[in-house]
Amino acid sequence: MEGYLADTHFILWSWHEPKDLPARYAAILASDAPVYASIVSIWEISIKVGIGKLRTVDNVTEKLSQTGFIILPIEPHHAESVRHLPHHHRDPFDRMLIAQAMSENLQIMTADRNFPLYDITVA
Repeated sequence: MEGYLADTHFILWSWHEPKDLPARYAAILASDAPVYASIVSIWEISIKVGIGKLRTVDNVTEKLSQTGFIILPIEPHHAESVRHLPHHHRDPFDRMLIAQAMSENLQIMTADRNFPLYDITVA
């Protein structure tokens, strides 16, 4: 698989503040390159909306499809590979995104400064 994996913050940023995206990310979104959104991001957004920590669209899955993201499922090998990650980052959602990016050879779209500490390519 090749392409990009958007982290949760990036997905929300692209929906709510697209004019503030760095030019390199806006160019990727405008291109034909495949950009994936993990099930873990849907899960994280749903939890944060449910506890009142976040306000966003009502149907996250539908909005992802409408805005060109491809849903990336969580596969057993993704979950298994989390155990081998160094502990640079404690957030379980981000750790799964990192594991998926590594497993699927995807470049990650993020503003998180901890992601480059892992053996992944930040777009």
